[in-house]
Amino acid sequence: MTETFSLDVTLQGDFDDVIDKVTEALKAEGFGVLTRIDVNTVLKTKIDVDFRPYTILGACNPVLAHKALTARADVGMMLPCNVTVEKSGEGECLVRFIDPAKMMSFSTLGESADLKAIGADAADRIGRAAASLG
Repeated sequence: MTETFSLDVTLQGDFDDVIDKVTEALKAEGFGVLTRIDVNTVLKTKIDVDFRPYTILGACNPVLAHKALTARADVGMMLPCNVTVEKSGEGECLVRFIDPAKMMSFSTLGESADLKAIGADAADRIGRAAASLG
């Protein structure tokens, strides 16, 4: 069995509307979207490849990020919490939220009780955001 590192939700609706819903669900849990990468546009522009609508949202909770970076500066390599939205069918999108608890257990990061607690807090918040969508 493959270990998962995301919380997945399938939503009905227009791609852009789903992104707006995801952004609002994250906002309700204290996360802002710092980055938005439209993968399909990048692939078309850079290598002239057509790809389904696929966007990566870089979500950040500033309070949790500050705590994590204060505990260990190199944890910045694991930030922000990425969320992907991809068109998976007609009028349907698959949303994947990274599991911050898994991120904070990577390699030696998992040896820090502070980072484990921050990751658990972030995972709870991400979980509630995901659950609020359906």
